[in-house]
Order: sequence, then structure tokens, then C-alpha cells
Amino acid sequence: MADVNERERIGLIGVGLVGTALAENLLAAGFQVVGYDIVPEQCRRLEELGGEAASGPADVARRCRRVVLSLMTTEIVCEVVEGSGGLLDAGSPPTHVIDTTTGDPDATMALAERLAARNVAYLDATLSGSSRMIRERRGVFMVGGEPAAFDACRDLLDATAEKVFYLGPAGSGAKGKLASNLILGLNRAALAEGLVFAEALGLDLPAFLELLKQSPARSAQMDAKGDKMLSDEFTPQSRIAQHHKDVSLMLEQAVKRGQELPLSQTHLELLACAIAAGDGELDTAAVIREIRRRGGRP
Repeated sequence: MADVNERERIGLIGVGLVGTALAENLLAAGFQVVGYDIVPEQCRRLEELGGEAASGPADVARRCRRVVLSLMTTEIVCEVVEGSGGLLDAGSPPTHVIDTTTGDPDATMALAERLAARNVAYLDATLSGSSRMIRERRGVFMVGGEPAAFDACRDLLDATAEKVFYLGPAGSGAKGKLASNLILGLNRAALAEGLVFAEALGLDLPAFLELLKQSPARSAQMDAKGDKMLSDEFTPQSRIAQHHKDVSLMLEQAVKRGQELPLSQTHLELLACAIAAGDGELDTAAVIREIRRRGGRP
């Protein structure tokens, strides 16, 4: 392996659940990681992993030509990129921005255009999968942007996921993630509802879950969330509040296109009630708690 001083420094803004998993994979692939998060503890965590902490986004940009973003919303992305002390405030902005945020496709496309005018290539490289799956490189990249930018950053994408799909121009990754998350979230909610129904019928839940995994009803969520639902173990790999944000974005985009999403509308209400009950920071598997409450159980 090359000496540490010869490794390329990759910037990382946002060192939360997903950002930490991305940092671990990049470090394991031999890159240096220079990161920033508004939560100081997350920066210290990055240093414990072997990365370097920066003082802010502009500091990251000064030290890195390629920067990965792992943030909550497109609004935060725009502030980090274009706001005071943002990436563009550096004397020499990065050449490539790889945005893994699940965001607004329209705002994402507009940002890509503004960055192109500054000679900064932008990829909306959304990831499907929990932080645990991403840490194990089992996440799936859905990427939008210029083909040349995709090719130039393929090494970073391959370092953090075994499966990478190029979907088209900027905004395509965000669109793909929302549509994928719609199906994923409904699969998870359906699993929770089915388990609660089986419980009300008096079935043995562990045995029933194993039956489901061998039946036509099987989904990947049974492997990812089934045991968490049965054991009431909701340490977050992805959070209910975050998925509520995603479903809200889905419905906003659907309204713009004149498309009704009746199941997702019900799903949003379910998630909102879970948040109101105090479950917003729990793993998305905790949606089963809200369904149980509707049967009078805690």
C-alpha cells in the first residue's frame, strides 16, 4: 500500500450513520478521508477511525479535489456547497461533488446546473440500504450526472458499494432513490402489519417469520428488519424521522406530476404518528410499535 502521504484525500461532509460507513469503506480502500460534521463528536469519531477532521466545508474543499456529501436534505446540501464558508468559498473549489443525500430531484438538477457554471462536476449518487448494509458494501448506488463525471468518480463508488447503476443526467439518482424507497418503505410497513396481525391471531412469531421467508410473500426487509421487529431492538441503522422526510418528498414530487400515491399517503400518516409518539429517532423497524399501538398495545 502507498505511503499515507501519497494517498488521495477525499472530502466527506456529514459523518452520521451513513457518512461514517462511507468513511470506513474509503479508508479501507486506501484513501485518506478529510471530514466535517456540525456535531463535534462525529468529527472525533472520524479521527478515531483514522480520518482527519476539518474546520468546515471550505476547509474540506481546500484540501480535497473530490468531496462526498452525506446530508439530510437538499436545502442543507445547497447551504454546505454555496453558503458562507461552503465548498465554493474555498479559493479553489473541488472538481467533483458526489452527493449521496436523498433529496429533491428538481432542486438537485438546479444545483447541478449552477455547479457546472463554476466548472464543478456534480453527481447525485444516492444509496439504497441501511448504514449497516453500506458498511458491508451491500448498498446500491443510483447515480445521476454527466457520464464523464461518473467515470471520473467510479473508483470512489466502487470502493463503497459492490453495485453501482448509472441512471442518466443529474437528478436521476434522486428520482431513482425516491421510487426505490417508496417500495422499500411499504415492504417494511407491510411486514410490520403482517407480524402484528399474526400476533393478534395467536401465531408464534419467530416461526411465522421463518415461514414468510420461504413463501411468495418474502422480501429483503424480512432479513433486514424481521428480527429487530420481533426483539424490539431498534438501535438505528436508518431512522423513522428520516424516512418520513423521504416519503414527504415522494408525495411532493407525485403532486407535481399529477400522480396519486394512496399507499404512500397512508404510510406518511403512520410515520407521522410514530414520530409524535416519540419514535422518530428509532430504527425504521420501529414502525411496528405504531401498528401495535393501534391495537391498544404499547
